Amino acid sequence: MKKNGWKQWMMAAALLASTAAVAQEREYVIVVHGGAGAMGSLEQKPEIAQQYYNALDSALMIGDKILAAGGEGHEAVRAVINYFEGNPLFNAGIGATVAADGSFELDAAIMEGKDLSAGAVAGVEHVKHPINAAYAVKTQSPHVMLSGAGAEEFAREQGLEMVDDNLYFATPKTMKWVEQFKAESKKNGTVGCVVLDKQGNLTAGTSTGGMLRKKWGRIGDSPVIGAGTYADNASCAVSCTGHGEYYIRHAVAFNVCARYKYLNESVEQATDYIIHQELNTDAGNGGLIAVDRKGNFAMPYNSQGMFRGFLYKEKGSSEVKKGCAIGQKIVTVGK
Repeated sequence: MKKNGWKQWMMAAALLASTAAVAQEREYVIVVHGGAGAMGSLEQKPEIAQQYYNALDSALMIGDKILAAGGEGHEAVRAVINYFEGNPLFNAGIGATVAADGSFELDAAIMEGKDLSAGAVAGVEHVKHPINAAYAVKTQSPHVMLSGAGAEEFAREQGLEMVDDNLYFATPKTMKWVEQFKAESKKNGTVGCVVLDKQGNLTAGTSTGGMLRKKWGRIGDSPVIGAGTYADNASCAVSCTGHGEYYIRHAVAFNVCARYKYLNESVEQATDYIIHQELNTDAGNGGLIAVDRKGNFAMPYNSQGMFRGFLYKEKGSSEVKKGCAIGQKIVTVGK
């Protein structure tokens, strides 16, 4: 190799090394979503939009408190999703949409990238916080997914909080939102959270009430590991929201990680390809959130909007940076 050529190669290598070093300077990252669909127009309704901005910001701050103190990713993910499951603004827990028979069937999953351990529940009707049941499956059983009555029996054995009446998940406000807003927007929402913690571990979690008026015990992508939820320390943590049948067929969450890992695409490139090329607004309407092992994150969607937010802290800095969005505009709530 000629001297000039060798010099240019060394300069390029140094530049790549410095870029990677900068990318790894994030101490921790948390990204959340609250569903995707036709909610972009809410930006024109400030009072309603502010409720969602405030909720997204509250979720981020719950996660920040845990991560800043050195808590593990699964702790932050569960706490954030517990909050979403207790907020009727979102299609999870109390805000869950209704099935065709008038009941509420809930799905959830969680996965840790450090060891690929995962747990999921599907079609549960009396578990107050499905994400806690999913975590129990991951840590207290030899299985990955439990469904229906079996999942509920397991949850009771684990001492998890249950509700006697399935209508616990129904509120007048929720039902009004379901019938008016969701039917109009064709939104099949979900909530999710992905985290890179101080230990360098990735975690992803997703929870949902599923599709409006679903029949026959339908299960979407949220509890399906590799479709709606996936985490691998060698690549990314991903949580999806959208038309679940397509996310299952395209193994969306796993394929984001695969493109990052095997094609050496950035998390932004990988997620954009999946959401805008492999999926589309007719076949795979929705979006996803993802964070990679270096702390880079992406929040693409192909619908009119997606409830989403991010928060991260750089190493050596006391400043926390964050933002929330519904449509294209990024909003900062609070300090």
